[in-house]
Amino acid sequence: MKTPHKHADLIKAWADGAEIEFRWNGGRDDWKQITAPRWDQEGDYRIKPEPKPDVVDYVFVGAFHRITVCQLEWARATNSNLKLTFDGETGKLKAAEVIA
Repeated sequence: MKTPHKHADLIKAWADGAEIEFRWNGGRDDWKQITAPRWDQEGDYRIKPEPKPDVVDYVFVGAFHRITVCQLEWARATNSNLKLTFDGETGKLKAAEVIA
């Protein structure tokens, strides 16, 4: 029996419509999406991962006696007055909304 191609499973997934990413240099380069893979033996290939969803936190921020108080709420509570949305991939703040 012949040995299957190094990337046989990925080739099959690509043929079935999966998006493929590629990088050179044994992982030192960034992943790049490609539409027509060459299936080089030296390159690294993968199925493009699903993006991580954004994270939303609700916070109460108040000023009492010139001291700012910030309390993280794990679930939206009636006293939260700020909605913070963080990018699921980078963790950076994307949006801040005042809730009246």
